[in-house]
Amino acid sequence: MVPRTRPFDRHLDEYENWFVRNRLAYLAELEAIRRHIPEGARGLEIGVGSGLFAAPLGIREGVEPSRTMREKARSRDIQVLAGVGEDLPFPDGTFDFTLMVTTICFLDNVGLGFLEARRVVKSGGRVIVGFVDRESPLGKLYLSHQEESLFYREATFFSASEVLSLMERVGLMDIRATQTLFAPLEEVGEGEEVREGHGQGSFVVLSG
Repeated sequence: MVPRTRPFDRHLDEYENWFVRNRLAYLAELEAIRRHIPEGARGLEIGVGSGLFAAPLGIREGVEPSRTMREKARSRDIQVLAGVGEDLPFPDGTFDFTLMVTTICFLDNVGLGFLEARRVVKSGGRVIVGFVDRESPLGKLYLSHQEESLFYREATFFSASEVLSLMERVGLMDIRATQTLFAPLEEVGEGEEVREGHGQGSFVVLSG
């Protein structure tokens, strides 16, 4: 596996600034994810980045291939190990849930990543996956400008139905979906709605 870390190692400030500029969209994404997280559970974020999702969601452990991102996440009091989603450095059944947020588009092998996310979760735990739906307005916008993007130039985007199918293929069951970001980013308002299901919102969270 060859992690696609160069943009994240070199452009941490630009990465973090996106969440400042799009604060209301970021808060809506957090809420869509939060609805899948079991209360009081021990979780692992795979591709934890700089910790912008793990920290407010109360996740204290992560895996991240980018050295720059690891250091920033550690400054947010997250214990981060170097590693990739397809080869997690943990024994079977360690966590109550695992979380990936916009991580799958950077994995070399998404199916293997899902198998690993499932392996390190206890029986009855959850695998939670947040991503931008390729078929949504935001997904189509990102695709149309992919060559110009610092971070998404080498990314592979997926539709919600593709992610759902991949999750089912590795044996994840009882899959639940939430969605948010129903307007263009610049029009997202305070308290952006989070709905069940997928197919309308640009940001989708699936868990099984």
